Amino acid sequence: MSKSYAAESAPVIHHYKIKRRKPNRSLGGDIGVYSVVFLFAFIMVFPMIYSICQSFKPLDELLKFPPTVFPRNPTTDNFSDLFVIMSQSWVPFSRYIFNTLFVTVVGTVGHVIIASMAAYVLAKYRFPLGDAFFRIVVVALMFVGYVTFIPNYIIMCRLHIVDTYWAIILPAFVAPMGLFLMKQFMEGFPMAIIEAAKIDGAHEWKIFMNLVMPNVKPAWLTISIFSIQGLWNNQQASVIYSENKKMLAYALQQILLGGIARQGPGAAVTVVTLAVPIIFFIFSQSQILETMATSGLKD
Repeated sequence: MSKSYAAESAPVIHHYKIKRRKPNRSLGGDIGVYSVVFLFAFIMVFPMIYSICQSFKPLDELLKFPPTVFPRNPTTDNFSDLFVIMSQSWVPFSRYIFNTLFVTVVGTVGHVIIASMAAYVLAKYRFPLGDAFFRIVVVALMFVGYVTFIPNYIIMCRLHIVDTYWAIILPAFVAPMGLFLMKQFMEGFPMAIIEAAKIDGAHEWKIFMNLVMPNVKPAWLTISIFSIQGLWNNQQASVIYSENKKMLAYALQQILLGGIARQGPGAAVTVVTLAVPIIFFIFSQSQILETMATSGLKD
């Protein structure tokens, strides 16, 4: 083969310069967009900032009118008084923390697993009354907890789980919001990938845990945030009678009933109840955004 023929038959590679697309907005449009975004961000963040500032105010600033946002003489006495008050309870403060952590962890993990398995079946398989069952779940979203409290209490009495941890954990397992979100998200997962995994010999549980769940990470992280927020702040004083089984939110709520003298510890209570859900969201938001940007799989 001659050199000329080899040169003619060689593929020609063209190098194109990728041009970055310029936004169509003007400078005034950019300023307007960022102003609106900043305004809404400030409206959402302001209550949290105000609650944190309230917890560091002395009593005279808490009762001041009109109220100020930032403390002039910040102090940590409200938190120290809170722990002193809790240490005087005949039930150890650590017991309230253990009850809350146990219920929150078990309830959240169980809710994610059960909602994910049910959503996987509803989204990827067709069976009799499957659509009707999902419509019932959607209807259940319309009812607040106060409406379903009496039926739930009757069921818990029949199961003999009143005044136990399961009286709070089992209702958290079957919360309809988690099933609804997971089902809607799993419908976008390609069925072709599941069928290819079955052809390769993977069983159903392995497909669910190793293939489906990593790709629906934004959904189960989102419902984890909702579940942690609901269980961490759950009082349930009417289904838990024993003081040594009550939640931390119930114990902290009793401090708010102490009158004006406990306004300072009461402000610290607000920060404690907000801390865990916010911390979990801060550590998981990057995973949610990253997975939502890279898991856009479609059939």
